[in-house]
Amino acid sequence: MVEKTHTYLDGSQYVGEMKDGKAHGQGTVTDGKGIHMFGYVGEMKDGKKNGQGTFTSSNGGQYVGEWKDDEQHGQGTQTFSNGGQYVGEYKDGKKNGQGTWTSAKGVQYVGEYENDKRHGQGTYTKSNGDQYVGEWRNDDFLG
Repeated sequence: MVEKTHTYLDGSQYVGEMKDGKAHGQGTVTDGKGIHMFGYVGEMKDGKKNGQGTFTSSNGGQYVGEWKDDEQHGQGTQTFSNGGQYVGEYKDGKKNGQGTWTSAKGVQYVGEYENDKRHGQGTYTKSNGDQYVGEWRNDDFLG
C-alpha cells in the first residue's frame, strides 16, 4: 500500500495508506482547517476506523481503543473534557459489558453496562464513600 493524502469535501484530510481509493491501513484524519479541532490516528479499513486507534474530539475529549466500522467496539478508554473517564467494553459505539466510570469529583461506578446504561450487577461509590451495591436496570438502582 502507498501512503497518500486525500482531502474530503468538508475540508478534513486523511494521510496514510490507501487501497482502491479508500483509507486502508495506518493513517491520520484531521480537520484540515489548520487548527487541530479533531483527529484520529490509527487503523483504517475500507475508509472507516477499524482496529486500534485514538480519536481526539474538538472539546478535548479522547477515546483510545478498538474500533469497528467507525464505531467504538471492544476495549477502550474514553476521557471526557470534564475530567471524567470510562474504561471498559464497547459494542457498536456504546458502553456494553464490564466497565468503570469515574467522575472528575471521584464518584465511581464499577459494573455492567448495556446500551450505554448501567445494567446488571454494579457498585456505585459516592465521593463521601457511600456505596450502592446491587442490581441496575436501564441506569436505575434496584437495590
